[in-house]
Amino acid sequence: MTATLGCTWVKPTDGGKQVTLVKAFNVKNCTKIGTTTSTVKSKIGSIERSPEKVANELIALAQNQAADLGGDSIVALTPAENGSMEFAIYRCR
Repeated sequence: MTATLGCTWVKPTDGGKQVTLVKAFNVKNCTKIGTTTSTVKSKIGSIERSPEKVANELIALAQNQAADLGGDSIVALTPAENGSMEFAIYRCR
């Protein structure tokens, strides 16, 4: 069971790999094209997953969604909580 908990279930797409997580001040001259909420399991049964792994998966999901919408940057709008996190999507290039 430990091996399963160590796995990352969300994989970045080729487009998602091109999207950058940035701070809000980095997108002042960019066009906001939307928002997305990422959600993954934070627990398997009664066992908590690693907060770092959960956060990385939430970011990867947001990057994939941003790429699908033509974005190249995302900004976290909320902290990761209970396996969910909201992001703004921007096109800066």
